[in-house]
Amino acid sequence: MSLKPKGFAKWIIVATVISATMLELIDTTIVNVALSQISGNLGATIEDASWVITAYAIANVIVIPMTGFLASYFGRKNYYLASIIIFTFSSYMCGNSGGLWELVAWRFLQGVGGGALLSTSQSILFDTFEISERPIAAAIFGMGVIIGPTIGPTLGGMIVDNFHWSLIFDINVPVGIIAAFLVFNYIDKQPNEYNINRKAIKIDYFGILMLIVWVGSLQYILEKGQSEDWFAAQHIVILTIAAVVAFVLFIWWELRTDSPAVNLHVLKNRTLAITTLLTFIMGVGMYCSMFVYPVWMQRVMGFTPTLTGESLFPGAIVAAIMMPMVGKMIQRGVPPKFLITFGFFSFAVFCFWMSTASAEAGVMFFFLPLLLRGFGAAMLSVPLTNQAVSGLTPMEMPQGIAINNMLRQLGGSFGIAFMNTYVARQYSVHRTQLLNYVTQDSPQAIERVNQTANAMAAKGVNAFDAHQVGLNILDGIVTKQAYVLTYLDAFRIVGIFFICVLPLMFFVKTRNVSAAAMKEAAEHAH
Repeated sequence: MSLKPKGFAKWIIVATVISATMLELIDTTIVNVALSQISGNLGATIEDASWVITAYAIANVIVIPMTGFLASYFGRKNYYLASIIIFTFSSYMCGNSGGLWELVAWRFLQGVGGGALLSTSQSILFDTFEISERPIAAAIFGMGVIIGPTIGPTLGGMIVDNFHWSLIFDINVPVGIIAAFLVFNYIDKQPNEYNINRKAIKIDYFGILMLIVWVGSLQYILEKGQSEDWFAAQHIVILTIAAVVAFVLFIWWELRTDSPAVNLHVLKNRTLAITTLLTFIMGVGMYCSMFVYPVWMQRVMGFTPTLTGESLFPGAIVAAIMMPMVGKMIQRGVPPKFLITFGFFSFAVFCFWMSTASAEAGVMFFFLPLLLRGFGAAMLSVPLTNQAVSGLTPMEMPQGIAINNMLRQLGGSFGIAFMNTYVARQYSVHRTQLLNYVTQDSPQAIERVNQTANAMAAKGVNAFDAHQVGLNILDGIVTKQAYVLTYLDAFRIVGIFFICVLPLMFFVKTRNVSAAAMKEAAEHAH
């Protein structure tokens, strides 16, 4: 009979799974700030170098929904340990790649290993705590989910500013080795892992194939759509058709087969279904806002990647402090719908607050809004993570967690794709509008160009070149102002999005775990 780990062993497990979760999430964002250095060092274009990000994302989102099946087939501990080893070895090979496509290949394999770390870590963490303590487990997991993506760009910026880009991957190696050692020594197998009869387990080859085609095509479309001009590109159209057909076949097959790779029947649980939808929405909004902020700070405010990342730390600290407190509130009976509503409302206020910024705003202007964002993140992440598993049996939990995590990742991909397209098109609109005021007949434009030209002429620059410098500076002013207006619009539209989803809170119900369910869970656990 297996008992819940206590004392030192329990907190070693907590430290191990949170480390693995943060490794996975840090690597989703850490590369973003290093693309210029990677492309320059490996002799590739920025567009080709962006495959380093896309390959990881595609592999990640394909593997995440299959983690429940893979953990059952190989045994959760074996699968988790193997995934950490694959992730760590791939990280080492990424850092030692001599060409771009070699790096992309190892990055894809790193994403395959990383896909298990999120959902399996959460499953192990929830299994480590008693049912009554799960809100605290949700808070601990939420800390990793929020802090990981925040640390990523900061750490990446520091490395890029001071070291070689390969260190972005090499720093995973010692952490991965330690995590693998701790998993091997401190995480026990589940009772059903000792005698797995793999011959009796049917592998859902068709479902897995449809999942790969659907998710892989969709993720590519979301990652590359804007740069490929969406449906103007023939291969985007083909992939869209493939994604739709594969999605329909995947849903149909998984609901009728006896041994599905992804058990969609768990979504009959109304609490999980609503929570998964809200998690998708949270992913859209959070990734949208965090896509806009760093670009705003670097493109408009002139911040370095390091300084941009550091400006996010106070909000991350607030989220880390608040999450255990929110977990305690749920334990004491505070209805999750109130916390989730307050979380979405806080994000809306954050976005509207940010939409009042100007190009001259100092760094302190962003301090309080970012604290509010951290507060909102805690209010959303903890109750949604806890609600996702409430009412699920231990057998259903891995599948429920995997689907919930996949939807959060897909929500983020949808959010970034939408925001990328919106920013590009809104920028064109604002630039065109501003250029209507900057014509050859505009007194202000003529005066600005002449002032610059005269200043350059006084330094000995010839008249033609001096005038050209004046035009270039004026163009830079128009460009900067167009981006300012665009990013303010972007924050505003995300704020409106959060307000619009608030009516969904009426569908959120508190799922109280019955004594029978607790007894069943205890029997499965022991």
